Amino acid sequence: MQPFDLLRPYDVSRESCQRLQAYVDLLLTWQKRINLIGPSTAEQVWTRHILDAVQLLPLFPPGRLALADLGSGAGIPGLVLAIAGGHEANLYESNGKKAAFLGQAIRITGANARVHQVRLEDLPGLPGLPGIAVVTARALAPLPLLLDYAEPFLDAGAIGLFHKGQDVDNELTEATKYWKLQVKKHPSITDSRGVILEVREASRVQRPDR
Repeated sequence: MQPFDLLRPYDVSRESCQRLQAYVDLLLTWQKRINLIGPSTAEQVWTRHILDAVQLLPLFPPGRLALADLGSGAGIPGLVLAIAGGHEANLYESNGKKAAFLGQAIRITGANARVHQVRLEDLPGLPGLPGIAVVTARALAPLPLLLDYAEPFLDAGAIGLFHKGQDVDNELTEATKYWKLQVKKHPSITDSRGVILEVREASRVQRPDR
């Protein structure tokens, strides 16, 4: 199946698909030098990675929005969402080589995105970015820690859209020791055991001892 046909249900334009192709070409070139995606997934990059990111688009509030992508790595899902959906992406990545890849990918695709090379642990002490509507993360951390990272954005009214695997219920049980949550689980279309966890509200009730 061609990329345009694969992404057609998500109203991704042909022009955006061409820009995504440029992103994929760059990703696979850099993959030979640094590990951006699992090596075994490179041949299924459009389904395992691009579609996996684009499936978030229907869960976004209406309009073109600003998002924060935590531990962005290869730019999945944040940069892909910026290209496919026209959103403004703030990509948080501490690794210098991955941040360099993201910078080049932004230049090549013309995406509305910025790279923030900072440690996620330092986010609470940094000046906030106004208007972040959605915070995303994929394969980053267990939910209790992920909520810690996302707290500055969630506190300011953003919703969370997090890729989670088969242990999501255990993670939710652990997270509710520290957070009062309003969540919804959406089945992943790319992983039969996975979900997209939509966090509509999160208010801390206590801090863990770490």
